Amino acid sequence: MKAASNLLSAASAAALSAALMISGTAALQLAAVSVAHAAVVNNIEVRGNSRVDAETIRNYVGIRPGANFGSGEIDEAVKRLFGTGLFSDVRINQSGSTLVVTVDEYSIVNQVLFQGNRKIKDADLSRQVQLKPRSSYSSALMEADAETIRQAYARIGRDDATVTSQVVDLGENRVNVVFNVQEGDRTKIATIEFEGNSAFSDGRLREVISTKRSNVLSFLTRNDIYDEDKLRADEEALRRFYYNRGFADFRVISSQGQFDEAENAYRVNFVIDEGQRYKFGAIEVESTVEGISAEEFRSSLKTREGNYYSAEDVEASIVGLSERVADSGFAFAQVTPRGDRNFENQTISVVYTIDQGPRAYVERIEIRGNERTRDYVIRREFDFSEGDAFNQVLVRRAKQRLERLDFFSTVNIATAPGSEPDQVVLVVDVIEKSTGELSVGGGYTTGNSAQAGFSVEGSIAERNFLGRGQSIRLAVAGGRNSRDYTFSFTEPYFLGRRISAGFDIYRNTREYDDYKTELTGGTIRFGLPITQALTSQLAYNYTQEKYEYDEDCLTLNPVTGGLEYDAAKCNLSQYLRTAIDTQSPWVKSSVSAALTYNTIDDMRNPREGLFANVTAEVAGLGGDAQWVKLTGRGTYYQTLSDQFDMVGLLSAGGGHIVSYGDENLRVFDHFQSNDRMIRGFKHNGIGPRDQGTGDHLGGTSYLNASAEVQFPLPLIPESIGLRGAAFADAATVFGNDVVRIAGSNIVGTDMEWRASVGAGILWASPFGPLRVNYAVPVLKEDGDLEQNFSFGISTRF
Repeated sequence: MKAASNLLSAASAAALSAALMISGTAALQLAAVSVAHAAVVNNIEVRGNSRVDAETIRNYVGIRPGANFGSGEIDEAVKRLFGTGLFSDVRINQSGSTLVVTVDEYSIVNQVLFQGNRKIKDADLSRQVQLKPRSSYSSALMEADAETIRQAYARIGRDDATVTSQVVDLGENRVNVVFNVQEGDRTKIATIEFEGNSAFSDGRLREVISTKRSNVLSFLTRNDIYDEDKLRADEEALRRFYYNRGFADFRVISSQGQFDEAENAYRVNFVIDEGQRYKFGAIEVESTVEGISAEEFRSSLKTREGNYYSAEDVEASIVGLSERVADSGFAFAQVTPRGDRNFENQTISVVYTIDQGPRAYVERIEIRGNERTRDYVIRREFDFSEGDAFNQVLVRRAKQRLERLDFFSTVNIATAPGSEPDQVVLVVDVIEKSTGELSVGGGYTTGNSAQAGFSVEGSIAERNFLGRGQSIRLAVAGGRNSRDYTFSFTEPYFLGRRISAGFDIYRNTREYDDYKTELTGGTIRFGLPITQALTSQLAYNYTQEKYEYDEDCLTLNPVTGGLEYDAAKCNLSQYLRTAIDTQSPWVKSSVSAALTYNTIDDMRNPREGLFANVTAEVAGLGGDAQWVKLTGRGTYYQTLSDQFDMVGLLSAGGGHIVSYGDENLRVFDHFQSNDRMIRGFKHNGIGPRDQGTGDHLGGTSYLNASAEVQFPLPLIPESIGLRGAAFADAATVFGNDVVRIAGSNIVGTDMEWRASVGAGILWASPFGPLRVNYAVPVLKEDGDLEQNFSFGISTRF
């Protein structure tokens, strides 16, 4: 029992001792914690810094000697120091009464170098990476920059480009960062396919979108680059296409590109649901605004019952109604369309309701992103200014105008609350794009005109000169027998109004078989929009014309010692010789007025609409010429089949010139035929002619008409831009007003029609629209000059 008692006593003592030790340790730890949460230091020591001043680091720490601080303050100090971007590591410890701040400074970047890059220049890559000379080096930034470079190559169609990076230590905490680029091959788009389409073929839909399949010319056009953002834009283009053709339920289910690493190519697939096709049902206009009679505004509607539904026509109707209502003094009225689908007869009835909208005013127009374009160039596209009534329709119209300027890659207009409940702030965000153009092109033109043969052209143009919205262009062109020089300048807002003003200066030289011409002149022009589709232009024109014989037609006169025309060498019409001998130089001073009506949907690839131009020119304000000339031309496009992508066009034109002074017209004042009038005949190959020499002298009048069908060529990818055409032309050039010369007889002055039929190939090439035609005359007259094959620039308007 005693032994047991002693053992129990010893155990109790041991337990008591252990308890005391644990309690003491806990007390010490609690004390330490208390100190950590409420410490005071007398000194702050900075270690590891070489470039950053110690006092600067102490200021970022924010802890002052003698003041209480805890772990929260230390954490905030560490975050602030890391936030400077100057340090790769920061450690803060307390040593007695001293707070020790230890930092590891980032190295300084001496140079950022790129190796292996040829497709993207060093300067372009430098602008995109974050690491810059004299900035702090960071491995995270270096990796991010490597990815940025890879993305830059993906945007130019090189998805398999690889980028590796390395750091070269230069000592003294300085480094060079080197990006090694392996550009790889161009990533192609092998196929673009559609699922769910029945109304339109894959080929027709591929023309709608901007993403194109790769072909032999893709290295020039660069339209076969896969881009997710571009794909989203293509989805919107498909929606607009279907919505404007009656498919109001159309939707894009999915669009994606599958990358094939083996082929280094994408396969793009669109899955769509066309839905039903609708026509417009009943069209009504309602008004809840006192003083507005709905029936008075029906003429502003672009939607017609029985036509296929078109979202574009609905939008145009809203704009037309809104403008009419605003012009009637109801600035706050708004137009809202309401559609009612009838699934049985597949129609959509539309009711346009005119309501009194909320009274809101434009407090401020805030423009952002325009580093080069002046603010006023953007502001003048708005039909209102600060303090005016807010109108959402006018905002949309301003956005369309800004996009048509072609100065910006992106235009977004948003609204923000103003300083008062009835005030609105318009925020205009733009992303500028390059507006300068340097182009060099070449071509070959057939025929017997001075322009025949090979030719080259180079031009420098700027659409947004000095950020003022002005355009300027200098062009030089030349061929075997021609030289052209042109300088043009246009101010689109003359005197702050929507009136364009500009001038052109030019010199054109031509060498024909027996003579040559030189035209030097200029034009001062003013343009005024009348409506969205109708514009007018007034111009003053001054030209000096010089003519001289070809050297091969001249012989030295032994009596006078001068060169004279030798009829034995050249058989040139006496009427042409008279103009060269007695009417050179010749000054034409004239004024002209023109009206242009344009509803073409796409000037580069027209399918719908009318383009018509009428010009009247009067010469005689000084100078030698005294005549009045009237010309006109119109071309109407209509899609014949969306399914087969067939487009038809009808074109007609005419002109007449008459002298009003004492003198008759010169032979060079008359109209001459060309391939825009009729194909299948040579330039100036029909109409009045000198019976003795066969030279065509032109006519005082002409008429022409043409019908054509354009269609895709089978087995040829639409991305190449080739289309076929079949056409029929008819034209006549008649009348002549030159002074008759004894012994010479002019024939063919009557209105005799010529006609031809043929086929052609149109090519929307990277060098501009080109065209090859083969035409066969089916109606002609004696003395006409035929030319079946022609090749040259395709001029549509």
